[in-house]
Amino acid sequence: MPRRRGHTHVTIDEFNAGFTDEPGYLDYARVGPLSTSAAEEALAFTQVLQRARHGSLDAFAEQDARLRAAASAVTGFPADAIVFQPNTTQGIMHAMFGLTGGVLLSADEFPSLPIAAVRAMEALHTVQPTWLETDHGKVTPGQIRAQLESNVAAVAVSLVDARTGYLSDIEGIRQVIGDRLLIVDAIQGFGVVDAPWEAADVVLSGGQKWCRAGWGTGIMALSSRALERLTPVFSGFSGTEEAEPWGEVPPPASDARAFRVSNPDPIGEARLAASLEEIARVGVPAINAAVAERASRVIDLADEFAIAVVSSRDEQERAGLVVLEPPAEQVTLLTASLHNHGVTATTRQGRVRLSVHSGTSGETLEMLRAAFVSYSSAARY
Repeated sequence: MPRRRGHTHVTIDEFNAGFTDEPGYLDYARVGPLSTSAAEEALAFTQVLQRARHGSLDAFAEQDARLRAAASAVTGFPADAIVFQPNTTQGIMHAMFGLTGGVLLSADEFPSLPIAAVRAMEALHTVQPTWLETDHGKVTPGQIRAQLESNVAAVAVSLVDARTGYLSDIEGIRQVIGDRLLIVDAIQGFGVVDAPWEAADVVLSGGQKWCRAGWGTGIMALSSRALERLTPVFSGFSGTEEAEPWGEVPPPASDARAFRVSNPDPIGEARLAASLEEIARVGVPAINAAVAERASRVIDLADEFAIAVVSSRDEQERAGLVVLEPPAEQVTLLTASLHNHGVTATTRQGRVRLSVHSGTSGETLEMLRAAFVSYSSAARY
């Protein structure tokens, strides 16, 4: 049977021992290689399902409560205000289709947010996207205050912008929007950013990036205000108060369960629960400090080789992403240099995005340095 781990505090070094990805990996913003705890949990539960020993399947039914408790420990939301989602985008769709009124958001957010808002408008005509003008992709409290109209019922924002690496001021946004709903796509910082989650009404995140729990995992956490105001449009048979509502169609549950479409994947829940339990044991502040230190080292390396850093240098405005913008004619050269030295990163729209985690090793940073040396030499030549 899968192991049940206690709640003993662990050090950041003990936490980092669960990183087993190969040196050179700097792409957590795309996907985080599975943590040891998540991988072990997946294997253990897969073997339980493979054998289906008498009585063993009951463990699967326990994973939903376990996952919600683990997510509660990380976010501070009550366990009954949290519901498992198979990915961030499905949670966003629940939120957008459940809104009534205007939603203020940037058209430059990761496509999950604007597309969900437009799809909800097209299908239900109950929500109206209002497009926020930003400062080069940065969503700030000041811009929101200046563009907040009376018909806006909600504001939607990414915790960390996937292209710029900018860390949004969730607390500042809350202060300027009053009692409007604040919807946060948290996937690019969840697990490594010590965010004021209590300022948000809807927190949505998948577990496949910084939580290192793999695809098919995620959460949706809702404030009491969100539970009161959002309509659970896509509420399936498992989203009611009845375990199996045969012969009747009861209303959606009064808590976060209303935002379930079907029964969750218990192995996915177990993977994410294991990852979140581990994050809670070490503490997000400790992870955040280690990430900040490694991000600063990447920025220092870029400066050493005169590669333009276009993401924020201010620790208050960044998480684990460092975005580089070489001259347009040298983007391919930098990408090739990284590839040739075994560094995994993302190149998108003329920029190279490096993303570090607390377990990013000195060896990985030396590989990055070697790639920069090659790039710099070839660029000068």
